[in-house]
Amino acid sequence: MNPFLMSLFLSGPMPKNAHMAEGEQFREGLVASIAHFDRERAQQAADLAEQERQQVLALFPLESWGGLELQQYALGPEGRRSGLSFCRLMEYGTDNFGSIRGGSAAKHIVYQHRSGQWRVVPSALRGLEVEAAWAQVRSEFVTAFDVAQKGAYKPLDDLESLSYGQALTTKALAVYFPGEFLPIFSAAHIRHFTGLLGGRPSRYSSSVRTWRANRDLLELLCEIEEFKGWSPHELMDFLYTFHDPRPQDRVVWKIAPGERASLWADCLENRHIRIAWDEVGSLGQYESDQELKAALDQHWPRSTGGNLRLARQMLAFRDLERGDLVVANRGKSEVLAVGTVVGGYAYDPDAQTHCHTVGVDWDTSYGQSFDAPRHAWQQTLAKVPATLMHEIRRGRGRPDADEFPGLAGDAGVPGVGGGVEKAAAAAELPDEELPHDVRKVRDLLEHKGQVVLQGPPGTGKTRLALNVALALAGRADLIEAAPGERAAVLAELSAVPGKAEGPGKARAARLTMVTFHPSYGYEDFVEGFRPDTAADGAGLHLEMKDGVFLRVCAAAEKAPDDTFLIVVDEINRGDLPRILGELITLLELDKRGSVSITLPTSGRQQTVPPNVRIIGTMNSADRSVGHIDSAIRRRFAFLDVQPDLDALDGEIEGLGLASLLEGLNERLDAQFGPDHLLGQAYLLSDDRPLATAEQLSHAFHHEIVPLVTDYCLGRPEMLRTVLGELVDDRTGRVVQTNPRDLPGMLAKVFVTAGTGETADEDTAPDEAEWNEG
Repeated sequence: MNPFLMSLFLSGPMPKNAHMAEGEQFREGLVASIAHFDRERAQQAADLAEQERQQVLALFPLESWGGLELQQYALGPEGRRSGLSFCRLMEYGTDNFGSIRGGSAAKHIVYQHRSGQWRVVPSALRGLEVEAAWAQVRSEFVTAFDVAQKGAYKPLDDLESLSYGQALTTKALAVYFPGEFLPIFSAAHIRHFTGLLGGRPSRYSSSVRTWRANRDLLELLCEIEEFKGWSPHELMDFLYTFHDPRPQDRVVWKIAPGERASLWADCLENRHIRIAWDEVGSLGQYESDQELKAALDQHWPRSTGGNLRLARQMLAFRDLERGDLVVANRGKSEVLAVGTVVGGYAYDPDAQTHCHTVGVDWDTSYGQSFDAPRHAWQQTLAKVPATLMHEIRRGRGRPDADEFPGLAGDAGVPGVGGGVEKAAAAAELPDEELPHDVRKVRDLLEHKGQVVLQGPPGTGKTRLALNVALALAGRADLIEAAPGERAAVLAELSAVPGKAEGPGKARAARLTMVTFHPSYGYEDFVEGFRPDTAADGAGLHLEMKDGVFLRVCAAAEKAPDDTFLIVVDEINRGDLPRILGELITLLELDKRGSVSITLPTSGRQQTVPPNVRIIGTMNSADRSVGHIDSAIRRRFAFLDVQPDLDALDGEIEGLGLASLLEGLNERLDAQFGPDHLLGQAYLLSDDRPLATAEQLSHAFHHEIVPLVTDYCLGRPEMLRTVLGELVDDRTGRVVQTNPRDLPGMLAKVFVTAGTGETADEDTAPDEAEWNEG
């Protein structure tokens, strides 16, 4: 996105007292925006949309709906093959008119699963035969069209079955009554644009149906004099051009166009990217990763250890949106092109292979080869970290440009000397460049005020919390920096300044780390009498002292423009009701800075400033996780931090570390459940994957095995279930072996045959879909 557009880009819906100001900002920049808007191009797009609309009218005239058969309406195997079903045209055949792609087929209200089973989404209709359910849904469509034709739109809200498919219904209404609706069918996007124009708070209510919110937005736009004479498609194009509500930090995916890029010529010529696993049928029929995993397990039973991860990757492929970036590769070291997604997901059953497709505009000027292989690229789909994307862009041979708005240019990494504030002024990253997990936690903090990161051991919960601390301090440029640089800035953020003027209550760092434990109490965190030496040196006396939290609050009051973060490690190991006491009431954001309470020990009035944030970390395998009561849970947002296999871009003696961890976790999950997995940190050293067999042997025998043994409660039969032949049948203990032999043994036990993830490309197994890199 060029600097001009970035200057005009406004954030999403504002609090209700900011709507008017938001609308004023929109109007202030409106003239300049219109001057830079290409209406000719927008009109060309509108012409294409009108052609698609006419196709729908020809195949499904309004008067035909009373007798429309289910097979003519529904998205299903027959409709996909013929291409003539109404739902297929709405999702896949009318992109220019406005997209409703992404997600499962449930948005179509009634649809046919690839198994042939009919699925009815409205709960009130599930007890009926499918034809009877369809008759009810069809009747509501007919009613909707009838009242819309009369210009009476309020009765639409009473059509309960259609409320289960609001995007589809709104698009259908826009097709038949194009002047009455905008071609915008996402409820979240409509709310964003409505807030942008200063719409009333009721526009954000979840009870407002999408079709009504759509018309409300159109009414707001029509009130603006500068838009007189504009078509709905021009208005839609304008809004997305200058005020796109879609996240700017979307994940970049590496996608291999067939084994050894065998499909690259086709992908380049036809402007798309294709993947295999055709046997599972259209990805639109799957409502969850577990449902898709079950289908993958059915066709590739030997690969069950990796099918959940694959299912999630395939659903991410299905849900790619316009403007997302993809990287096409050949092998582990070659970039063929970088592409921008221009069309949504489609399934082409007539293709001989690789039937799953997404439209892409390719830029081959990014073609290059790396000095070292990227082992994670052995799979068909892999995430591209921001640091690697920067490397790809540098390899293009010119500075970062504006072609890809999802990623900004590379920034130099200044030294840490001169203070955090000084460096931050030069190094603060644009919001869209923040790692996705950091941005997610930061947004939760803004929404809730405090977050608990929960997950298995070794998943990087504390590291993520410190990454957020860097981002809040404007030093996100060091999130991926060398450990020494990163540690130096974190130490500076954690340094308590010298004694301030007054009683010294403002002595607290912008980053404060504490660890809760059974002995930690209210007097440590809030306030209490603590022993201190007497002034004359004779013995001890009790003195009232502020705890960690009050010191941070006092410092935050004196520096309202800074964010003060408290990271509580092992938050679940403390007695939280006792530690937090009455302050639990003040943690809610709507009480920050406005509501005070009387502290029972000192009798002082206390508030919590709005610029204080708390991140807690919690090991989900810890048996004390149930100690957090409901009152405290209600005031914290909880975020699961799962093992990050993408961080294990390495292999040892042919053993892929990601494959090893995935296979081990598959067994742990089956035996103990998802809270007892292992994180990627066990296979990392200095933030990099282990590189030698000796390192792997040390990590396996001295870190992984003791933890797994603890999970198994010392029972050899359980240990053997998890570690297989690595456990000696006679002693029940893990066998010792030469470190150079360990990778092969681990591969034999944990890397399931048939995944192909550790196979060389030229010797991949028959089920080569796993290895198309």
